[in-house]
Amino acid sequence: MQVTVEQLAAVSVFAALTQKELGQLCSHARVHIYRSGEIVIHEGDPLPAALHALLEGSLRITRTAATGKETIFRALGAGEIFAAPALFGDGIAPATVTAAGDCRVLLIEREALLAAVRQTPEITLRLLAVFNQRLQQLHDIVHGLVSERAIVRLARFVQYAASRHGTEMVDGRQQLKSRLSYYQIARSIGITYEECVRLFKQLKPALAYGRGGQIAVLDAGLLEVIASGDEENPKR
Repeated sequence: MQVTVEQLAAVSVFAALTQKELGQLCSHARVHIYRSGEIVIHEGDPLPAALHALLEGSLRITRTAATGKETIFRALGAGEIFAAPALFGDGIAPATVTAAGDCRVLLIEREALLAAVRQTPEITLRLLAVFNQRLQQLHDIVHGLVSERAIVRLARFVQYAASRHGTEMVDGRQQLKSRLSYYQIARSIGITYEECVRLFKQLKPALAYGRGGQIAVLDAGLLEVIASGDEENPKR
C-alpha cells in the first residue's frame, strides 16, 4: 500500500521536512497492515534495510529469555520509529514486535532516507534523540530490575506510562489514556502476574486499577513518594 504525504508528516523524525521532500520520500515508502495479535517482526530475524515507523495503532516490543520468560520492553504509539538495527546495526531484529491492536506500519528504503538526511541534516539529530531516549529507558529498566523493590518499579512504570501516553480526567479522576493489563505490566517490570495484582492493592491509596486495564492516579504526590523509594512499604 502506498503512503501519503500526510502520513509521512505524522512521523516524528520527519517533522522538519517540506511538502516537496515528503513527496519525494513517498515513492520509496510502503505501508503494511497488521491485525491485533499479529507478529510484525520476530526476534532474531533479518530486517529489511529500511526505516520502520508506526502510522496507526500500537505495538508491543518483547524479548524471550532462554528460560522462556517473556519481558515487555515498551509499547509504541503512532508516529514512533522502531527496529533501529535495520538502519544502524547488524540488520537482525533484537526483539519481537507484535501488533497490540490493528495497525499500519511504514517502511522507507534506507537509501531514500539517507538522501533525505543529506538534504535535511536535522533528521539525524531527531533519530539520535529517539535512540538516546531508548537507551536511557533500557538502562533504567535494567537498573530497576537489579536494585529497586517491585513496588517502586511499578510506581515508576505507571508514571512513565502517564507521561509517555498522557492522561485525561474521567469522573473526576486522572486516568491514563493507555490501557495496561496486569500481564503487560508484570512482564515489563520483571514480576509475576499474581504479584502485580497484589502490589496494585497495596498502591490503592495512590492508584486505582479498573476493568480493561484502566488505571487512575488518585494521589500523584503519594505515587511520587513511592516511586522515589522513600515510602515505607512491604518488601517483595
